[in-house]
Amino acid sequence: MHIPQNFPEKGFYYHYKHDPNGSLGNYAYEVLGVARHTEDETYLVMYRPLYKNTYFSGLAYSARPLDMFMEDVTKDGETIPRFQLITDSEITSKLGLIKRQMYGNSDQS
Repeated sequence: MHIPQNFPEKGFYYHYKHDPNGSLGNYAYEVLGVARHTEDETYLVMYRPLYKNTYFSGLAYSARPLDMFMEDVTKDGETIPRFQLITDSEITSKLGLIKRQMYGNSDQS
């Protein structure tokens, strides 16, 4: 069994489709952790959106294969991470408020 070297840390991330001129929460996600599929032993990143989206409606979490989560993509001719950890404390504080409004006070609703 192959154990990956890199796992994303828990926290808030922007997907590469995030528009910095749009709302703070657009394409923002909270990474809750990494799970391993019990049948095929692949690793999955467990996350949830911080914006209203009909695709995620009724779901508590979403999962994406770890390799796909960690990969780079090409956008407008530039290679960038598919998901970028948000480290700005002002932004993470505001996203924390959005998280509580959407999911309550628990770490994992």
